[in-house]
Amino acid sequence: MTGIGVVAGAGGGFALTRVVGSYIQNVQLPGALPVILSAAVLLVAAVIGSLLPAARAARVDVVQALRAE
Repeated sequence: MTGIGVVAGAGGGFALTRVVGSYIQNVQLPGALPVILSAAVLLVAAVIGSLLPAARAARVDVVQALRAE
């Protein structure tokens, strides 16, 4: 899901830069490195944000959790 958002955001950013560049002179694309680095940071944050709760949930005993309800 995060990968889809990163790809859509990068594509939208490049398209918006092209549109703005047709109205305003000297607008340039940021290059590949900043886009790749920001995408990597977002993907790492998404992985950490989903692995920590999953690891905590994996430690719970299923039988005790069902009895508690």
